[in-house]
This record gives sequence, C-alpha cells and structure tokens, in this order.
Amino acid sequence: MNIQTLKYFLAVAREESFTRAAEILHITQPALSKQLKFLEDELGKKLFKRQVSGIKLTAEGILLKSRAENLVELSDKIVEEFNSMDDVTGGEIYFGLAESYQIRYLAREIRQLKNSYPNLHCNIASGDTEQVIGKLDKGILDFAVLAETPDFYKYNFLQFPAADVWGLVIPADDELARLEKIQFENLIGLPLFCSGQAWRKEIAEWCGGKIDKLHLEASFKLSYNGSIFVKEGLGYLLTFDKIIDVSEGSGLVFRPLEPKLETKLYLVWKKYPAFSTMAEKFLSRVQEKFFDFNDDRV
Repeated sequence: MNIQTLKYFLAVAREESFTRAAEILHITQPALSKQLKFLEDELGKKLFKRQVSGIKLTAEGILLKSRAENLVELSDKIVEEFNSMDDVTGGEIYFGLAESYQIRYLAREIRQLKNSYPNLHCNIASGDTEQVIGKLDKGILDFAVLAETPDFYKYNFLQFPAADVWGLVIPADDELARLEKIQFENLIGLPLFCSGQAWRKEIAEWCGGKIDKLHLEASFKLSYNGSIFVKEGLGYLLTFDKIIDVSEGSGLVFRPLEPKLETKLYLVWKKYPAFSTMAEKFLSRVQEKFFDFNDDRV
C-alpha cells in the first residue's frame, strides 16, 4: 500500500465513479481499476460495491476512507514542510480553528510574522473540538484553537486575551428582538440552532439541568450557516457575539444571555511537538506578544 494508491482510492470514493475519478487523476480507467484491485487484494476486503446510482463504499471501504484521509493529509504536510526547508523566507503552518472573533489576535500575529517571512503559508481548517483535536493528535495540525479548557496533561496552551459572550441571534422583526437580554424562559418552545458540542456542555450548564425543556431544532458546526436559517425564519441561533453580522440592515440582531455566559478560548499544541522551523517561529512570537494587545484594539 502506498500514498498514491490511497489518493486513487479517495478520488473514486469521492466521485463514486471510476470514470470520473480517472479523468480527474489523468490516468486511464483500466489503470485505475487495476491499482484499486491490487489494494483490495492486499487488504483482503472488497472496498466498493456497484449500484444503479454508482459506486458505493462497503463497510470496509468506509473504514479505509477515514484512515486514508488522515494518512494522505499527513503525507502532504510532510512533503510541503520538506519542500519549504530551504526557503528562508517562508514555510508552512497548520491550524485548526474554532469560530470566534478572537481569531483576530491570531491573525495579527500571523500578519506580523508574514512581514518578515513573505512566503509563509497558513493552512486553515475549521471545526469543533473533536474535529481539530483529532487532527492535532495525528500530527496533521501544528496548532488548534479550542473553545473549551484543554487537557493539561496532553497539551501546552495559551489562553486568549478575552472571552466569548454567548447570546441569541434573532430576526430583527421578531418580538424577542425587543428584549435587551435573553433568559432561559424566553427560549422555551423555540426552535433553536446551536453547535452540538456547546449544546451538551456550555448551554446545558447554563440551563442548570433544565436543558430537556429546550428544543434543539438542528446543530451547526459553523454559526454562519445557522444564521442563514435564522434569516429564513426557521429558528434562533445560540452562538458567540461578534461572529455573525448583526449590523443595521442585516435583518438580524444579537441579544446576550442572562445570566451572562462566557467561554474562554485557547491556543493549543502538543506537549512534544515535531514543529517545522516556521511553526517554531510563530510559537515564539505568540508566547512573547500574545497578551500585549490594548483594549482599544478589540
């Protein structure tokens, strides 16, 4: 088994067609089929099943897909890091980011570093804690930004300068928009949108054991998508302040929760990381200057 064969496999899994995958990969279909037959023989399992609607993965194929994605991603990271070793003006850094207005602090430090190293390239992935921590543990990411307290025994971390305030995103013409703050009783009976992670943790704690009285209409990993549903009148979004456009004319307003609910943000990296030179330079800079922001810049 090699990385190129896994890339072939992922292309077929994604396209659900040997023909389309072969076109994208710029190889012949017989050559592609032969490579994947070798892969099935090596693993001793069927990876694909043919249906009227196209090629589908078997249970074994689904398992391989989850493993292959991580392996290919890590392989690409290694190649990019080694290719940039001789480039004294840049290199690669890999981030997994939670949604927060405080990402601006991170962006400012990246901008300053890029002024000194113009060929610095940042690879950014977004997701909840489960998604980004999994990639951090596998070495696919150098740093993760988490909206929850990290494991002190597994990771090093820096706390961001501020905290994110929770509230409700509401259609501007809704009766709830007249309120200055949103209390638990105001949420009862409403179709609510929220990230699954926050619903089970921060929101559940804020509810004081009464979360079963609230209705989670749908969970969103990205608050922006949830805000679109709010605009269409499908429900109300529980999220952080300052990440959704609620300016005049947006059709939305934000009202903070009462009692106040805040979440701290953390920049996290592994205890014993295998950093590239550029990742080390970034960390050194952040450790030195991360908390030197003035309040009037927030």
